[in-house]
Amino acid sequence: MTSSRTFSDSIVVAASPEAVWDVVSDVTRTGEWSPICRACWWDEGDGPRVGAHFTGRNETPDRTWETRSEVVVADPGRAFGWAVNDRRVFWSYTIEPVDGGSRLTESWEFTPRGQEFVTAKFGPEGVELREQMAREGIPVTLAAIKAVVERG
Repeated sequence: MTSSRTFSDSIVVAASPEAVWDVVSDVTRTGEWSPICRACWWDEGDGPRVGAHFTGRNETPDRTWETRSEVVVADPGRAFGWAVNDRRVFWSYTIEPVDGGSRLTESWEFTPRGQEFVTAKFGPEGVELREQMAREGIPVTLAAIKAVVERG
């Protein structure tokens, strides 16, 4: 594995970049829009700032697991991103003002280290499954975030 696997998609949300950022940077609300991550919680005293940590609980029909994440980007109204499990995976949201609101882009990067870890634990099919989950989940997540933000 010599290169990261990546995927991103975008949606226009009828809200200001600040309103979109306020929602996507509140990891405690992730269960409202993610098809896999059911809950997240900040370490005591942490919040949406670079260096903050949080735990996420993920569920699929086959298993439940938790991840540790560190916020690596926290630029109000512009971007929010985090590294998962010692930088094996990166997730981020970028927000751009556009006519009618904001363009929200969700991006996923599965690093070579992450792919090696998953291959050792689940075999090569585990890497393919993770990529499929991101490609299918990101559009679903974006549509759900749009609904949450626009509903107010």
